[in-house]
Amino acid sequence: MRGCGEPLARAGATWSCERGHTFDPSRSGYLNLLQPQDRKSKHPGDSKAAAAARRRLSDAGLENAMRDEVLREYDSLPSGEERRRAVLDVGCGEGFLLGSLAGSRALEAHGIDISALAIDLAAKRYPGATWIVGNADRGLPWRDGSFDLVLSVTARRNGPEMRRVLRASGRVLVAVPGPDDLAELRKALLGKATERDRGASAAEELAPDLELLSRRTVRTSARLSAAQIQDLLTATYRGGRLREAERGAGIGDLAVTISRELLVFRAGAPA
Repeated sequence: MRGCGEPLARAGATWSCERGHTFDPSRSGYLNLLQPQDRKSKHPGDSKAAAAARRRLSDAGLENAMRDEVLREYDSLPSGEERRRAVLDVGCGEGFLLGSLAGSRALEAHGIDISALAIDLAAKRYPGATWIVGNADRGLPWRDGSFDLVLSVTARRNGPEMRRVLRASGRVLVAVPGPDDLAELRKALLGKATERDRGASAAEELAPDLELLSRRTVRTSARLSAAQIQDLLTATYRGGRLREAERGAGIGDLAVTISRELLVFRAGAPA
């Protein structure tokens, strides 16, 4: 609620804070905490078309390399007390990565995204996780030290909040597009493929709150059909730009590079 900001705890199906505000899940199982002041449009975040396009692309295997890296990072977490580990995916979209992790490991899975349309897809396919509609830029509705692993995969990053909800021995995994990500498609659309080091920008942005432990590149390639090219344009918002949409409509099958820069952090020393 406006001016509250207290973390939520779950009792049965209902979530509540210490100030007495309560929230009940939707019919499909997710919790909508997005308040009017936290949105700039009626339906913020991924549209229904964008969420569906992302779902089709992940179902086709385009996110499998990223899924494997998330599993690898989870398995490498420092061993600690005997309890179920907890994972938070910030900007989880339609839920493929978190849902895949929860489906193969015994853990507590939590995802948050500003798009109710994407979260609805996530909740329907992966009912075992906790799915929340909320503005992670404003705050994360969990108590301090709640998570062993926090994910931000090609999503916005709230360094202070990610550090706050991270356990002392936890890790943050941030993934950003690599310099050569979709270079072939960008060249076909724009006539050139400008390279940009987003990993360095992410590390600099998070430096006040998180300490960088490692950085690596995950690179695969895939031959996409014309329909998948259109899904990719829709999922990355390029399809909403008239000129690029027109150019994209003329692209047939295309081999593309899928590249991600993965940065692993731990909680930084107090300032």
